[in-house]
Amino acid sequence: MKRVIAIIILVPLAVLLVALAVANRHGVVLSLDPFNGDAPAAAITLPLYFVVFAAMAFGVLLGGVGTWLGQGHWRRQARRLKREASGPRREKDGYRTVAVTGPTAGLPALRRDAA
Repeated sequence: MKRVIAIIILVPLAVLLVALAVANRHGVVLSLDPFNGDAPAAAITLPLYFVVFAAMAFGVLLGGVGTWLGQGHWRRQARRLKREASGPRREKDGYRTVAVTGPTAGLPALRRDAA
């Protein structure tokens, strides 16, 4: 079901992106000099679709980093809870080992004839 939904969404999106890239092949000047617009010191000519796709990729990357940083509290809490849960788990495993190997040698045996 998820695969069908993904195909229904991703195939038209891919067609739209390819159409955008084909329609916007002309070059645009990307200037890194805000003070001299006529003859910029640092400028590069790129296809428009490349500029648009790079901006989208940068936005996705920036959003992912922001989300990762925002969820740091939850990851920290999960690590703390995992450490807290490992103590009782080790204790339970210790009891299970004692139950399998039998009582320790230092304990007295029960007498059945003491009635």
